[in-house]
Amino acid sequence: MRILVVGIVLVLCMISWGSHAQSTRDSKATPAPSQEQFSKKKQAAKKAFRKKEDQALVEYEQLMKDNKKKYKKQARQMKKPQYSDPSYFGHKRPPKKRKKGKRKFCKECGIVH
Repeated sequence: MRILVVGIVLVLCMISWGSHAQSTRDSKATPAPSQEQFSKKKQAAKKAFRKKEDQALVEYEQLMKDNKKKYKKQARQMKKPQYSDPSYFGHKRPPKKRKKGKRKFCKECGIVH
């Protein structure tokens, strides 16, 4: 008995669901755009893309020039004895050589001198 009632309810639900579906008469067809309009839009999009691409290329080239300049400056700095001479231990000037009783721990290089 219950199965029969459940079956009838399901059938009624399917029928009511189908009645709410869209029919072909309800749809309003939009006219298709002409080939000329489509090609003009496509050309405008290509021009805009090229403009962005060109701008990105100019920005990239400028970035590379700036990086080249920065690396050149770093190479010049590394030629200083502070960086190239091992006796400096990373100090700006070579550290003083004190007597054994007066030596101090250096915070900069971690050596007692």
